[in-house]
Amino acid sequence: MVVYEDNVKKSVAKGSLPKDVFERFNNVFIALDTTHDLSLFDVKRLKTSEKRTYYRVRKGKYRAIFYIENNNYCVISIAKREEVYDKWE
Repeated sequence: MVVYEDNVKKSVAKGSLPKDVFERFNNVFIALDTTHDLSLFDVKRLKTSEKRTYYRVRKGKYRAIFYIENNNYCVISIAKREEVYDKWE
């Protein structure tokens, strides 16, 4: 299952994240949820804490930051490369 945090939903509703970009990432996460194979896309492991491991997936100029918990893909941020890491940290 794919879960989007409220800030991702709000940015789509406001228009700061284009709907076509969101749809591309949504398709990526649906494929990941179906196959559970992170090697299908440009996925990179970012940071590991005691609680969870974070990943990023790249599509063009945009990045999505997410983590996997109980076989759910929890997306915490989708933005342009210059902005996504500032919002996340």
